Amino acid sequence: MWDDVSVFLAVARSGSLSGAASALSIGLATVSRRVERLEAHLGRPLFLRHHTGYRLTEDGAQLIERAEEMEAAARAFGTGLPEAPEVSGTVRLATAENLATALILPALPRLRRAHPRLTLEIATDIATVNLHRRDADIALRMIKPERGHVSVQRVGTLGYGLYGAPSYLEGREVIRELDLEHDDLIAWAEGYSHLPAAHWIERALRGRAPALATTSLAAQVTGCAAGLGLAVLPHLLARPRDLICLDAELGIDQPIWLVTQTDLASSRRVQAVASFLREVVLEQRSALSEAGT
Repeated sequence: MWDDVSVFLAVARSGSLSGAASALSIGLATVSRRVERLEAHLGRPLFLRHHTGYRLTEDGAQLIERAEEMEAAARAFGTGLPEAPEVSGTVRLATAENLATALILPALPRLRRAHPRLTLEIATDIATVNLHRRDADIALRMIKPERGHVSVQRVGTLGYGLYGAPSYLEGREVIRELDLEHDDLIAWAEGYSHLPAAHWIERALRGRAPALATTSLAAQVTGCAAGLGLAVLPHLLARPRDLICLDAELGIDQPIWLVTQTDLASSRRVQAVASFLREVVLEQRSALSEAGT
């Protein structure tokens, strides 16, 4: 009802449908429809339609004072309410080490400024963190959960490429062409063969021994930057180290999923963290999904 009355007042004050539409930032057809609906509800015309504009009928003029009282009541409706309590408490976030260090932590001061009483606890050993057991409140991860009482949203893509350091590539005949039969490759140690990057490197090695095998992505980045060989790395980690991408179409890019305990979805502290994570991933989408030079 108030929507129709507010339109009635705007038309009365401006003298036209277009003036009311501009004042209320709504469409001309909406203004016309609401005036007609109010007139139908009251069972009497409120305006005289002229080619020069809209003029109040006698009935319409008698309603102005009541309409303005409703307007004042609407404006006062939200005043005097107590402010929403400050977001506080602890939110436990499960995520991969590379996303924590290269994506989330650099942006974390923003969340702290917005919610100084909110504590974010980050668990990067995601192999032992299970949202179904409530080990964490929210997660940012590359594997989509297939079960459990959780809400899932895809928020971005983590892109991978085959990278090498300038010091390694300068010793090759053609710097930017692949020669996997002769290149030194950095692989994952046993126990990590389930990783998409590990699968790709194993296929490329074709039974050859790698130059280096590691159990951490950080070690692979450092080994690659030191010139030990080529490595399959996320663009997010390779770009800041000025590594050169030889192939950005490996077919192993991974979706990034924001996973939240469903019964915590309405929690203000969890909502604050979820909103922060979505913003950060969106802002860094190029660094996450596009290859370095």
